[in-house]
Amino acid sequence: MPIPAANEPFRPGDTPAEPSNPSPELPDGLIRPAGVTFCAAVLLLESLSLLAIGVWYVVNLLTSVPLSLGGSIFMAVLLFALGAGLLAVAGNLYRGYRWTRAAAFVWQLLMLTIAVPILLNGLALPGLLLLIPPLAVLVLLFSPKVVAFTLRSAGGPPAL
Repeated sequence: MPIPAANEPFRPGDTPAEPSNPSPELPDGLIRPAGVTFCAAVLLLESLSLLAIGVWYVVNLLTSVPLSLGGSIFMAVLLFALGAGLLAVAGNLYRGYRWTRAAAFVWQLLMLTIAVPILLNGLALPGLLLLIPPLAVLVLLFSPKVVAFTLRSAGGPPAL
């Protein structure tokens, strides 16, 4: 049965055309690995955490007297810039862009430089909470399925 035109009403017997690719961002036959989804989710949580800390920092900046106003404003801008940049990395890693693996790798190394001293200072729970996700992301970033997805060597057109 033919599909009605845009100006014709939809009848109960009519069936809408199904798209050949349910995910418009992925080429036909290409499946997003679970490692990519996990890495993007961790990066998303880290970016949202940075943005929340930035909001908290600005609220404290407005309610108390800072030692250095210029330094405090710079820190707030830096937190928002890092949060927005990490948000872009998370979104583009989920889409399969290859440049995101380098940015995610560097950020996870920075997270490790924060987590290890916290862990060695005797704060086991915060240290482990800051250590385990970056380690998992670092391992997954170099897994063959994630590399193939971001290089599009598993089929489909190459990504940036």
